[in-house]
Amino acid sequence: MPVYVGARSKLDGNCMTDNLGVSSFPGPQGPHTGVSIMSSTSAIRLDTLPFDHERVVVATGARSSLPIIVAVHSTALGQALGGARMWAYEHWTDALADALRLSEGMTLKNAAAGLNRGGGKSVVCLPLGTTLTDEQKRNAMLDLGDVVESLGGSYMTAEDVGTSAELMAIVAERTEHVCGLPADQGGVGEPADATSEGVHASILATLDALYGSKDVAGRHFVISGLGQVGGRLATRLASEGANLTVTDVNVAKKDLAASLGATWVDVAAALTVDADLFVPCGLGGVLTSQVIDELAVRGVVGAANNQLADHTGAGQLAARGILWAPDFVVNGGGVIYLDMAMQPGADAAAIAARVTQIGDVVAKIFRDSKANGITTLEAAEQLAAARLDAA
Repeated sequence: MPVYVGARSKLDGNCMTDNLGVSSFPGPQGPHTGVSIMSSTSAIRLDTLPFDHERVVVATGARSSLPIIVAVHSTALGQALGGARMWAYEHWTDALADALRLSEGMTLKNAAAGLNRGGGKSVVCLPLGTTLTDEQKRNAMLDLGDVVESLGGSYMTAEDVGTSAELMAIVAERTEHVCGLPADQGGVGEPADATSEGVHASILATLDALYGSKDVAGRHFVISGLGQVGGRLATRLASEGANLTVTDVNVAKKDLAASLGATWVDVAAALTVDADLFVPCGLGGVLTSQVIDELAVRGVVGAANNQLADHTGAGQLAARGILWAPDFVVNGGGVIYLDMAMQPGADAAAIAARVTQIGDVVAKIFRDSKANGITTLEAAEQLAAARLDAA
């Protein structure tokens, strides 16, 4: 049965449970089928996080024996919308902390994007070193669907890190509160193209703020993370004449780097490359105090969620003269696409125009930050808060 978080649960250790019907989850063996086995870089101690969520459910999957976590931060603007992450963590509370932070970020993202949607997120917690067979992934998605359904429509899930449109189709077997299914199954498909387009528009806005020109040619970008969004960005920027330095935890991405004429470096080295923009497109928490001190770029703009390891990082970036485009605005293209594409009579041109307008919002945040002597984070939060306060 689910645990409704508020009091401490007795779940313990490496995504294993001891009080919800199973003794442990030893880590299934099988061929690697796309689920990353790296631990989250955004892990934060649970006891350091405020709790202002409407509802959080932690349950053991009846089929998978995995911890399934759904966090609903706010439904003030409407049904909460946010993706389902399947990832490996050192401890289940790291997954819970991720869900809490990510769901709060979705509230800000959806509000800043002008959507009538609240914020939520779901996480399927894998033990470190785990790979899942297709059957095991199916069981995990069916379990996720059950938990989403138990929330009575207050939350709609979608794909995120470690999941896909095809996996969302499995979730749909257990709940109607899921979007982003494959187009050939009546869905609107994956939102990665729209997310990438929004990040690209934000990059242009950042270049314009820094240099007075949106011209990409000859500019040097460091892209960390070549997944669905980062890979698309790298390909597009290379075609526009950018100089690229790239990295990914998956060394197989070296082939993509080579095809684009990009310079490959390891993940740690990417943080100190002298360039125009740093473009984080992997997991969150990358902008620690030490990393910010060592950055050798003029600006940071990317697709990753929760880029700041701590809110004080926004001030630290500003003090160093590094222009940061707030992540929850920059990466809003995916949710804009999902929300608009689900509506009857959805118009592709209207969706594309709305996503491109993210660049205009980023430019306004830069102007407001400068005019009011506040960080870009504060300016973006004020933008989102205005919508939430008016709800």
